[in-house]
Amino acid sequence: MTDPKPDPKDFIAGMDSNARKSPTRVVFVTRRTSAQVKTADEEQVQTYPEVLFRAVVAIEVLAIALVGIALLFNAPLEGIADPSHTPNPAKAPWYFLGLQEMLHYFPPVVAGVLVPTLVVIALIVIPYFNINIEAEGLFLKDRKRRVFIFYLGAAALSVFLLAFDVYVALVPTLIVAGFMILAVESSPESTSAFRRYLAGRPLSYWIMTWFLFELIVLTAVGTFFRGPGWSWALPWGS
Repeated sequence: MTDPKPDPKDFIAGMDSNARKSPTRVVFVTRRTSAQVKTADEEQVQTYPEVLFRAVVAIEVLAIALVGIALLFNAPLEGIADPSHTPNPAKAPWYFLGLQEMLHYFPPVVAGVLVPTLVVIALIVIPYFNINIEAEGLFLKDRKRRVFIFYLGAAALSVFLLAFDVYVALVPTLIVAGFMILAVESSPESTSAFRRYLAGRPLSYWIMTWFLFELIVLTAVGTFFRGPGWSWALPWGS
């Protein structure tokens, strides 16, 4: 006696990795969801090997560019280190000069321990925040409260930098704050394309812009504008 054939209307659970050969899916529909699925087949699908190949190509192009720069330009190396003669000023590598510039203004505990620790903690905590996936403008929702917090934070940071005479970091802060004020006064319906662009920038954009601006300015000042005794010096001076 043979087993009866299953009714085509019956739901049969199975495993198959070929979505085109076995396109049937079981969908559980609750009261507040819709069973409608909007999808379309794409001619090309982004896969992991393709992404990895693009990354390898980018790395190779960067490596070739760095080798070409190294062949065309000599590295600005100094003489052999002499323990009896310390150079003045003794500068850290360029990627640490921003931190060394901060040490000129703040106590070592603040610039060398507190600030890097806060940055690391922020990198750990930020992913757990309510991320703005749609990247909507900072001041487009809950406008009054956000504008008040912005003005309060900008004023507090400016007073803090003024208290320690950190004018090098104050200038980028005021510039970014000025663009944020322009974003406050702008809207997505503004006639100017630039003001529409500012109005649509999220909080992550403004934080990263301020951070990179500060990093570039502090590194540039420590590299080109600091002379003996870490005093202010013009790069074209004698």
